[in-house]
Amino acid sequence: MFAVVSVLALALDQVTKAFAVERLQGRASIEIIPHVLSLSFLRNPGAAFSTGTGFTVVLSIIAIVVCIAVIRVASRLRDRGWAIGLGLLLSGALGNLSDRLFREPSPFKGHVVDFIDYGSFVGNVADIALTAAAAIIIWRTWRGISIDGTHQEKP
Repeated sequence: MFAVVSVLALALDQVTKAFAVERLQGRASIEIIPHVLSLSFLRNPGAAFSTGTGFTVVLSIIAIVVCIAVIRVASRLRDRGWAIGLGLLLSGALGNLSDRLFREPSPFKGHVVDFIDYGSFVGNVADIALTAAAAIIIWRTWRGISIDGTHQEKP
């Protein structure tokens, strides 16, 4: 489950970013739901909400550490919820990391392709995966479910 979620979410992120670069770059926004959702091309040098601008190298290193940690933990996964959550975490981290590593202006300083405009911020599929991962991980932890599927007793 972990590998399937990771691969599918990463593939969806990369395909949609390729679409955004090809079809949205240099064009006016496309309104999907008036005043709520549109497609707008943006190259983001920072993290969520364009925070961390100027720290692209640090963000890249953090993403690499997260990816390594998730891959190391994956062999102990016995819970479907954790597998989905960590699969989404890995795909989201890899999706934005690949932009930082391989997109302009230079390796480790590349800008992330964002194109889903929610009105107050612009994101991408990797960001959606990261947000969903955070929600799942918080939920599983709050419920006392370990990655191996065992239930922890609440004090």
